[in-house]
Amino acid sequence: MIELRGVSVDYNGYRALCDVDMTVDEGDFVAITGPNGGGKTTLLKVILQLIKPTSGTVNFRSSGALVTSLKIGYLPQKNMIDSRFPITVEDVVLSGLLGGKGIFHRFSGEERAKVDAMLEVVGMTDKRKSAIGELSGGQLQRTLLGRALISNPSVLVLDEPLSYIDKRFESHLYDIIADYARHTTILLVSHEMTTISQMANRHLIVDKTVHDCKAAHHYVRSECE
Repeated sequence: MIELRGVSVDYNGYRALCDVDMTVDEGDFVAITGPNGGGKTTLLKVILQLIKPTSGTVNFRSSGALVTSLKIGYLPQKNMIDSRFPITVEDVVLSGLLGGKGIFHRFSGEERAKVDAMLEVVGMTDKRKSAIGELSGGQLQRTLLGRALISNPSVLVLDEPLSYIDKRFESHLYDIIADYARHTTILLVSHEMTTISQMANRHLIVDKTVHDCKAAHHYVRSECE
């Protein structure tokens, strides 16, 4: 479904990723760990086509055929979101349905019903008209999760989904992820792997390059500088 071959990424002379070879098959649940600064978020951004690799190739397949992109739902880290932007919880979740539609798209009753259902799933119904700047860290994380899930993506990319989530919602989040894993390919970055590693069928360590890991706790230092 996703194939990276010889992918390297440089930032101002710093090598964030080095010669990455990686494949993700349809139905995979890939748990991703690694040291801070090891390139985990850079790897996700390459897959999301948010940045272009300095060298190497990235290919996508759907039903075996090469395609230019995949339908991806993305939960970024909270620190990548400007909470001062004047937008409500409801509108954030709605934006997950835009896809290639313009920002002035008029949403149908069916689309708004999907938002109602998703707000219920992530426990944000009572905050639907609140501006995101009024939310706690956990509430914003749940709102962004709703945006990532609402389009029923074929690939779900979650970057530290447990950040800021309170313990009451954490077990529900595991249930949501497990439910989507039955029909969605998942790439999930997290430092908290106890439960997630049991759900995943693959575990990758990212430290400038990518290592497949078979153990619950394993780390391989990269020699790539």
